[in-house]
Amino acid sequence: MRIAIYGSRRQLPYKDSIQSLLRRLSLAGAEIYMAHKLYTHLAGDLALNLSAVTLAGSDFRSLPHIDMALSIGGDGTFLRTAAWVADTGTPILGINTGHLGYLAPLPVADAPAFVDNILAGNYTVEHRSLLQVTEPATRGWHCALNEVVLAKDDSASLITAETLLDSRPLATYKADGLIIATPTGSTAYNLSAGGPIIQPTAPVWVLSPIAAHSLGMRPLVVSDDTVLRITVSGRGHTFRLTLDGRSTTLPMGTQVTVRRAPFTTGVVQPLGTGFPAVLRTKLMFNA
Repeated sequence: MRIAIYGSRRQLPYKDSIQSLLRRLSLAGAEIYMAHKLYTHLAGDLALNLSAVTLAGSDFRSLPHIDMALSIGGDGTFLRTAAWVADTGTPILGINTGHLGYLAPLPVADAPAFVDNILAGNYTVEHRSLLQVTEPATRGWHCALNEVVLAKDDSASLITAETLLDSRPLATYKADGLIIATPTGSTAYNLSAGGPIIQPTAPVWVLSPIAAHSLGMRPLVVSDDTVLRITVSGRGHTFRLTLDGRSTTLPMGTQVTVRRAPFTTGVVQPLGTGFPAVLRTKLMFNA
């Protein structure tokens, strides 16, 4: 079995658990590949023994077939892991060394003991949809597992987002910004902006305005097979387009086209975890 590992570079409190995880994987005969920044952090800063680990390049596709990717960190790390894995279809297991960890259900202390479950296939994989920005052409990864956000610059007044749904007028949002969230991202920025929580595998998007100028502008759920075209205008010269925390600045008047990506991200769920458990244990749902 081939395992690829991606992670954040803040792992000092968890070095013993990570070393134990690597040892268990090696003893089980797994081939282990590790992203460069995490490899440098663990080998250099934390002096871990990585003799059983192969250094991976930045291009995930340059690796041989990978059976599973491990994301060591929090939700932000998981999103970066998803971008690293891209459209290869490799399922990702989130190992939590962050805070709440909606996308990382496995505590790092439990990860070494979970190796046997990985090898035996004792887990499920949820296929999560992504948003894809097809216009305009921007640098870097054009997809988002959580959300796409169109927002004013820090010093600017509100923006106007003229929104078309499958080329038909939907709404003119006057707000600080507009969030287009996937079901996976419904518990992220969307939730903070007053949007609904959506079951992660539901075939929908959520449009949630940020600090809307009108009380009539409410979060809206639409089918994920629609195409959104949003033209942004305002008093400023530019606005920000953000995909899962990766921002670029665009001139006012730009039309942004968002649609469902032609692939999904596989999220590994240990048996007994999943959406209902996340609601109860991490969102205190019905508490």
